[in-house]
Amino acid sequence: MTNVLTYLKALVRETHKPETEVIGLAFQTGLRQLRREYILGRYLRGEISRDEAIEVVGIDWVELAERQHTAMMQDLAWALEPSTTSIARICPQRDAQNHPYSEVRKCPSRQRYSRSTA
Repeated sequence: MTNVLTYLKALVRETHKPETEVIGLAFQTGLRQLRREYILGRYLRGEISRDEAIEVVGIDWVELAERQHTAMMQDLAWALEPSTTSIARICPQRDAQNHPYSEVRKCPSRQRYSRSTA
């Protein structure tokens, strides 16, 4: 709760708006985000059509959700491959040929597991 109050005070100070207005804007923004996530979730589960989702949240959000869903499914399929060893699941750059990233150096986990050459 302390972080929320700190954020609120900072926003009031930085935007020069009354606290009630900042709280109102935060409430509206939160509701919009919750609604968007709910609609996109329903679309990705096949409960509503693509056109319905676009009508409610817009084409940009639908396309972003589709790209994220595709990337997540590719990563999941790669992780569940029977030929993938457990060490490759932990450290993908060890099995770069089967990893969805085209080059090992682009893999976000590389920083965590690489050794310093200095």
